[in-house]
Amino acid sequence: MKIALMDSGNGLLAAAAAVHRLRPDADLVLSSDPDGMPWGPRTPEDIVAHALACARSAAALAPDALIVACNTASVHALAAIRAELEPAVPVIGTVPAIKPAAAAGGPVAIWATPGTTGSPYQRGLIRDFAAGVEVTEVPCPGLADAVQYADSAAVDAAVAAAAALTPRNVRSVVLGCTHYELVAERIRAAVQPLLSPAVPRLTLYGSADAVAAQTLRRIGAAPAPDAAPSGRLTVLLSGREGSIDPASLTYPEGRSLLEAAAVRP
Repeated sequence: MKIALMDSGNGLLAAAAAVHRLRPDADLVLSSDPDGMPWGPRTPEDIVAHALACARSAAALAPDALIVACNTASVHALAAIRAELEPAVPVIGTVPAIKPAAAAGGPVAIWATPGTTGSPYQRGLIRDFAAGVEVTEVPCPGLADAVQYADSAAVDAAVAAAAALTPRNVRSVVLGCTHYELVAERIRAAVQPLLSPAVPRLTLYGSADAVAAQTLRRIGAAPAPDAAPSGRLTVLLSGREGSIDPASLTYPEGRSLLEAAAVRP
């Protein structure tokens, strides 16, 4: 079994680690775009072009499925990627976990990039899945870039700024960018002390686990977390075979992939 994941940068690590936990025997292909990142400031047409290039590079290795592990790419390019690759390669997109957060009860905060915050896409998800729930959209300028480059001081500054905009009565925070899942506990540590004493432990909602499970369902594979960790890892950097970026190894998700998989030369 071979599962490919794509993102502009290391936002794909959380979903890749989730797939690896469910199927440690699966080969993984990580396709990112260091030559073209970040994708967020690009026009929708540019995002589609770069995302398609990443998808094609991964598809050339004949995966059983492709995960678009990027909210921005899922918004702008998912339809184009599916049109080109399916049905030969099932394509699974990433949607912020607004539905389960709202189902658990509000108030809810959605942390996302400035481009996604307030967008018709996100407002549509709120309308469809969080009607009647108090929802606050919180822009997080600079946080994805800080995570990408493992700039700890910049991560702390961006998280603190977003925490200051988060209402004191929220019960949960939706991590609306895949990069944010890599610093989830730092987000919790910054927000929890600011909340009202009446608020229970803050719940964070990411997408990685749900996307990993959906991917296995799409290809008819059952979870096998106890399987031998025999999966191999291939890293594509703007279409070129390479190795995991050192910045990614500062995160447990990146280290777990490198430690558990035999990296191809």
